[in-house]
Amino acid sequence: MTQRPRPGATAVQPFDDRRTSHAIGAMATAFVVGGVAAWFAMGAARSATRARLAGPADGAPLMRAPLQVVAPVDLQRYAGIWHEQARLPNRFQKQCAGPVSAEYTPQPDGTVQVRNRCLREDGNFDEAVGTARVVPVAGQPGAGRLEVRFAPAWLGWLPMVWGDYWILKLDRDYQVSLVGTPDREYLWVLSRAPRLEDAVLQAELDYARSLGFDTGKVMLTGR
Repeated sequence: MTQRPRPGATAVQPFDDRRTSHAIGAMATAFVVGGVAAWFAMGAARSATRARLAGPADGAPLMRAPLQVVAPVDLQRYAGIWHEQARLPNRFQKQCAGPVSAEYTPQPDGTVQVRNRCLREDGNFDEAVGTARVVPVAGQPGAGRLEVRFAPAWLGWLPMVWGDYWILKLDRDYQVSLVGTPDREYLWVLSRAPRLEDAVLQAELDYARSLGFDTGKVMLTGR
């Protein structure tokens, strides 16, 4: 990609002390399992709130309507390196002070390996490796709706460790991609080129604004 794993999340190095690792792992498991019920309750409340905001019955604005994803998306063509051009600020990329890239590699089991990399203020690179999986959408084969996990694989059964990765806009040549989340809290503009033309970038941001994203807070990171 934790509360919402996403591209750019900081990789965590394993403990060297085996006994310490097991102890901490047990504590983490107890904490996570103990919080599942509360998490589901909060999720239900959030879903109800979003339904009130976006439901047509109460006259919600068009820009708050449920987001649609690109379909179909060829993950083999989507694979490779993408360079971040802009993003909405998020806590898991605070350490990134320079160029940010994401590399996607399809796996035999149908998942996609995600490798995020960014330059920190101290001149060193920060890297995180995760897994993305496709979320089926009824009536839209190959829809660009994915979930990404950067938490350890043994926590993969928990819904809370998976973060949304929705491809909202993608050009025919697979050169520019607009990625966001259904709650409109996270947004990224990605391109194959290290630097995207200003007019093209602005067009992506204008489209994102039409969908209800607060582009006034966007950080330009590919400059």
